Amino acid sequence: MTDFKKHIDQNLPFLNESRLLIAISGGIDSVVLTYLCHQFNLDIALAHCNFNLRGNESDTDEDFVLQLAENLDLEIFIESFDTQRYSETNKLSTQMAARELRYNWFEDLAEQLKFDYILTAHHADDNLETFLINLSRGTGLDGLKGIPEINNNIVRPLLPFSRDAIEIYAKEHRLKWRDDSSNASTKYLRNKLRHDVIPVLKEINPQLLQNFQNTLKNLNDTSDIVEERVESVLNSAIETIDKHQVVFKISEFKKLNNPKAYLFEIFKAYGFTEWHDILNLLDAQSGKQVLSATHRLIKDREHLLLSRIDSKTERKVITVFEADRQTEMDLGLLFFDETDAILEKNNNTIYVDKALLTYPLTIRKWEDGDLFYPLGMTGKKKLSKYFKDEKLSLLDKEQVRLLCSGEDIVWIIGKRADNRFKINEQTEEILKIELKFETTR
Repeated sequence: MTDFKKHIDQNLPFLNESRLLIAISGGIDSVVLTYLCHQFNLDIALAHCNFNLRGNESDTDEDFVLQLAENLDLEIFIESFDTQRYSETNKLSTQMAARELRYNWFEDLAEQLKFDYILTAHHADDNLETFLINLSRGTGLDGLKGIPEINNNIVRPLLPFSRDAIEIYAKEHRLKWRDDSSNASTKYLRNKLRHDVIPVLKEINPQLLQNFQNTLKNLNDTSDIVEERVESVLNSAIETIDKHQVVFKISEFKKLNNPKAYLFEIFKAYGFTEWHDILNLLDAQSGKQVLSATHRLIKDREHLLLSRIDSKTERKVITVFEADRQTEMDLGLLFFDETDAILEKNNNTIYVDKALLTYPLTIRKWEDGDLFYPLGMTGKKKLSKYFKDEKLSLLDKEQVRLLCSGEDIVWIIGKRADNRFKINEQTEEILKIELKFETTR
């Protein structure tokens, strides 16, 4: 560990001038990190999580880190979690629940108490274990790039150093630490790799960690090239972006030698996994879609439309009373004002004969079978036919809201008014209805 200070000065010099919060479990890795940072006079405080998963052992860990902080005259923060309950409530594994609780608390501490960075004690062996876990489960290039040394405000100063080097430092300085009994169990995949697989790999190749570091460097260099190329494709493929959707030109994907690879890189962040289905969208009929837990990708003529799946339950019907002067809806705000004259005409403003309205008015989604009498035309028209003529995509149609008087459509909001409510020579009260987008939910 003689190179620790050199590594900080050359690769992480900002740590020398920052306020740092060390995540300490009481295990050998975080204890060594604490002593090293203390030895080189970094501005540090400690944060310990008691997950209450190992009975008295968890409490003894807490007592140990409290004593360590006192010995080194360091500020320490302790938080106790009901990890089991959090795991069950949020349907997470115990390990994932502990991770989520830990990092959420660290971030809160950093924000509230103005710590610049959070330090964790991940090292080179942890990196190799993570690589092998991702490899065994199946992953793309990102899963093989290893643990990042810097990830926003999380920094891992021990990442270049091996577990053996950490143990040598601890024994040379006669440090004390706590051993987590669960680390000895091979019930978890990480522990099985640590105890059964990696020792065999090191026996086969004593330079395993050094060679692995070189491999990570090469993979990260390759990743930079991939990102640059994907960014170039995105610049050509994205036609428009708004608050509802991102529109991609299919023709740009079809130009590529391996479109599936690009589709993977572009859409993996949105939770998609069915890559053959997404590839098939390029030649599918309009309306075909692929879903992830959070997003959907829809084929619409010559485009792919990416949108978020809204988990909020929207009101199916909004009621508008005669006294209402404005009504909030998901498209924006509707304003109702009586006026003496028609001052402007556009898609977001209509003028109707108030006497022809039956209150309360309603705002709702469109349904199959809906029809209206388009302003400026004779006769009626099904909304489905109107949407087709207007070339509205599936997403566009889902955004449509109708202003209705009884069963009759007054306005396809923001698109077309109904002829039955237009003002005429006998109109005595003109009602101006306007959609404004400045204030939205």
